[in-house]
Amino acid sequence: MTDTVRKLVRQRLKNGDYTCRKEFTLAMFSGKWKVNIIYHLGHEGTYYFYQLQTLLPNASHKELAKKLKELAADGLISREEEDGPRIKMAYSLTPLGESLLPIIDSMYDWGEKRLQELHMNNVPFNLGPVKND
Repeated sequence: MTDTVRKLVRQRLKNGDYTCRKEFTLAMFSGKWKVNIIYHLGHEGTYYFYQLQTLLPNASHKELAKKLKELAADGLISREEEDGPRIKMAYSLTPLGESLLPIIDSMYDWGEKRLQELHMNNVPFNLGPVKND
């Protein structure tokens, strides 16, 4: 969640105003790039920041860093700093993040089916792995 959404969600939970559990679930991973990040970490394992940048070339460095921090703040991914000649950040799903995979996989399957129905199954979506390590 973004900081703004996180504050709103906390206030709504505190006030007992959350009447839609679906809306709460979507708030956990709403925002550009988050579904893709969770999908790839869940199906392909740990990624370094530079690998995620390659995977999501249209995401700016600042935007990607912000989304990863938000996912970590919500407990969906973990960030581990690895020492070496250059410090690298490694990202992986937490058990909470893994619990979202069936939902995201269902969304993927639905989209795949719908695109086929629309005869757009040849549209590239760049969902392949990029790991070379």
